[in-house]
Amino acid sequence: MIQPKLVPQRRLPRYGFHTHTERLNGRMAMLGFIALLVVEAQLGHGLLVW
Repeated sequence: MIQPKLVPQRRLPRYGFHTHTERLNGRMAMLGFIALLVVEAQLGHGLLVW
C-alpha cells in the first residue's frame, strides 16, 4: 500500500457554527433578555404596549 507523503491538516472554517461563537451568542442573548426584563420592570409594562 502506498502511503501519502503529505498528510493534510484540518483548519477551522472562517464562518459557520463554532463552539466559541455559539457560546458568545448565547451569552449575549441572556444579557439582552435580562436587560429587557429590567426595562419592563422600570416601565411597569411591556415594551410592545402603546
